[in-house]
Amino acid sequence: MFVTGDNLLEVWLEWAGSSALQPFVELVHSIDEHLEAILNALDYGPSNVRVEALNTRIRLITRRAYGFHSATPLIGLAMPSFGDLKAALPGRAA
Repeated sequence: MFVTGDNLLEVWLEWAGSSALQPFVELVHSIDEHLEAILNALDYGPSNVRVEALNTRIRLITRRAYGFHSATPLIGLAMPSFGDLKAALPGRAA
């Protein structure tokens, strides 16, 4: 059988599933349970980059809001950064 990149995982799963090594057989069962999600991850490459970037920005804003006695100033600092709020400033075109 000729192995290409498309069916390499399938060939390996068949080999590992017929193996006499119990850890390989258990791994094949685990992969089979999550195969659709694994293939989607390989096809679409999901990443948590946006979530991590948002988290970093929120932490920076939280540092600037340190010392305030409520969450209201933190929300007030975050809304212009994350919302679509554009404040009209004097002397500037909107």
